[in-house]
This record gives sequence, structure tokens and C-alpha cells, in this order.
Amino acid sequence: MIDNLFENIVAANQRIKAVASGVRETPLELSNVFSERTGAKVLLKSEHLQRTGSFKLRGAMNKVLNLSDEQRCAGIITASSGNHGVATAQSAAVTEADVTIYLAENVSAVKHKRMTRMGAKTIVVAGNGVEAEKVGRAKAESEGRTFISPYSDWDVIAGQGTVGLELAEQCPDLAAIYVAVGGGGLIAGIGSYIKQLYPEVEIIGCWPENAAAMHHCIERGRIYEVPETKTLSEATAGGIEPGAITFPICQRIIDRHILVNESEIIGAIRDMAAHENYIIEGAAGVALAAGLKDASRFQGRNIAVVVCGRNIGVESFLSIMGSTQQDAKRN
Repeated sequence: MIDNLFENIVAANQRIKAVASGVRETPLELSNVFSERTGAKVLLKSEHLQRTGSFKLRGAMNKVLNLSDEQRCAGIITASSGNHGVATAQSAAVTEADVTIYLAENVSAVKHKRMTRMGAKTIVVAGNGVEAEKVGRAKAESEGRTFISPYSDWDVIAGQGTVGLELAEQCPDLAAIYVAVGGGGLIAGIGSYIKQLYPEVEIIGCWPENAAAMHHCIERGRIYEVPETKTLSEATAGGIEPGAITFPICQRIIDRHILVNESEIIGAIRDMAAHENYIIEGAAGVALAAGLKDASRFQGRNIAVVVCGRNIGVESFLSIMGSTQQDAKRN
């Protein structure tokens, strides 16, 4: 399947945009403030403006549309920390399929409520995303239903890769692309497409220091259980599933790794709100924070930051912005 990934991304792009309430092409927009700050031409790939509020709709929609009528009638099971669950619920609703979503216990209340509002059945599993995936996959096998991995699935990766297809069309002259990495589906898809057309473009993986499983697995050369602590980038938290097909792709296509701390993530979320008037979630803050501290390497050149989602809890966002006001008063 990896040999056909480029062609599958092209096919996925046509498939997921041909249905009502399907995937929309998101804009790639120059940020004047961030460009002035770094000296690079900082372009924001606005996946936070995607239906369901994140890039995850691309992969879930491609997978569900690729299922046979019999598979959709039997029902779908998936596992998620939030955004993939919302995307799968939306995709299932479009195709009138039943879906059950197994959730990590740290799932965002906002995302959980959106899934149930869309008609999905949800089951919370003790532990992280890997535990939810294990339980969900075992249940799917025992019931003869299709399990949709959040990232370790060729159709999902091809769907996420359509972000790379759009980037190549919107700006063929990119020097680098910054992507937040969890299970690796997004960066695997983007990198596989871009590298075939423009091998000189740097694909830069971005992680929160507190939860950088794929980064550490690549460093060690194998998938293992990486300890994590709490992070605002909950969408990228949780381990890497044993045997994940994204792992060898990430080993091959990620050119550089950047880790950011929680203060830097908070700063990026604040900056996006202050200068671009957008609310973004922690994972998007990871990519933006990494881009802002690294972009000076690309003076006068085009770089893209994938703003992967906007699904942050209101309380969390207000807390971040409230601390900004408190800092200003102290100063």
C-alpha cells in the first residue's frame, strides 16, 4: 500500500470532496505579524476551519466512503482522544452508518459531547489512547464490525495526505512544513505526497515535550511505551499502537524534530488569538510554537504551519487568555 500512497491521496481528494457535508479545501494564508517576527513568509494552513474543526475529517471520511455497503450496515467501531471520534461520527452520519467510539479517559468534554450529539455511541476506557484502541479493536473483531484506527490505516493516511496535496497546489514554492505529530497519520500523509513532488521541502515534526511518543520511538528505532505527562496538546497525546504503519513512514519522511514546552504552546495559542483572531487547540499551538521559534532559518522563504484544529474547551481557552491579562496587570 505504501507504494500506491501518492495515487491513493489523489483519489481520496476527489472522493471526500464529492459528497454533501464532505471535506472542504482550507485556505493557506500569509500571517503578516508572524512573518515580520521571524523573517520568513509564514503561511497558515487553516485546518481549524475544516468541518468538525480539525483535519481528522479527511481521513475518517475517506475510510468510511471506501467501505462496502455491507461493512457500513454492520457498523463501525473506532477509538479516539477526541477529534478522530468527532470526524468518524460526522462521516458515519453522512453515510447513515452506526458508530461506536471508544474514548481515552482524558477525552475533552467538548469533543465527547459533540460525538454524542452526532448520534455516536461512546464508551470511555481507563487509560490512554492506546488502551482505547486495543479495547475497540478487540470488540470490532468479536462482533464482525470494521475498526477504524485514528492513524494506522492506509485509507486514513491517504485522507490526511490531501492536506499535502492542497499545500502543493496552493504554494509550490515551500521551504518547510511544520506538523504536530501524535500517531503520525497527518505527517505521514502530508510528507508522502510532498516528498514525491518536492523532495527538498523539509517536513518538520513537532511535539509537546510532555507527550512525544513518536519522537522517542523514532529516536530508539522501535515502538515502545513512552511515559507521558499532562499537556495542552491532548489531541497528540497517547502512545503509538504496536505495529503502527505510520512508524516506518515517519522514520523515512520526517527531516527534523522540534519539541516545545507548555509555556510555548500557551504563547502560540495567545498569539493566534491576538494577531489572527482565531481560537486554536493545543496541538495546533504545538505546530505554531515550533514554527515561530524555528522559522528564522528560512529568511524570505515560504514556510507552512498546519493549524490542525480548533477544538479546545472554552474553560481552557479562557484560562489561557485570562492568564495573559493577569500577566499584563503584574507588569
